[in-house]
Amino acid sequence: MKRELKRERSKRKLLETAKALIREKGCTQITLQDIADRSGLSKGGIFHYVKSKDELLGWVLRESLEETDRRFQKATEREKKTFEEPMREIAAGLPNLENPDDAGNRVFMYMLGKCDIPEVREQLRRFYGHSLQFSKRWISAGQEAGVIPRSVDADKTAELFVLISMALRVRSFMEAEDRAFGSGDFAALMESLLQPRNP
Repeated sequence: MKRELKRERSKRKLLETAKALIREKGCTQITLQDIADRSGLSKGGIFHYVKSKDELLGWVLRESLEETDRRFQKATEREKKTFEEPMREIAAGLPNLENPDDAGNRVFMYMLGKCDIPEVREQLRRFYGHSLQFSKRWISAGQEAGVIPRSVDADKTAELFVLISMALRVRSFMEAEDRAFGSGDFAALMESLLQPRNP
């Protein structure tokens, strides 16, 4: 148990250090040596967890998704038959999609620029797959609880939500002044599609 706890702490330190350096220097400028120096882990020790900087960046990208899933799971454990609290947990993370300083958004854009590299493309493919998996699972959980109608197509709706979230990440790096659709609108769209009102 001690070994597992130490491993989990080292992974957390690695992840937090990478996020801090991404915010400070950007994805292109950081190296595994920078991460080793800042975290106190040896470079060899880092290789016990990841094979490359790009794999570590993939962790950063998936972390916010996994955190949202943890909050969603806790909310559904507390309130199994409600829509509002689990939806609130999902909606709470949506503003980060519009933040160009968010480490996950920076990694996403960095990886899009390097998607001709097979390892990076694989990290993006995994992230997309995980995003779809979580989104579909959240919708299916709502359907099982009876708070989302079975008529909602979980596959199509989950993919729509993932595509919109990725578009918001990309747009966060553009200096667009006229933004007619933001994270609040996305949350409202989710609610309207998941809980359609009968006329």
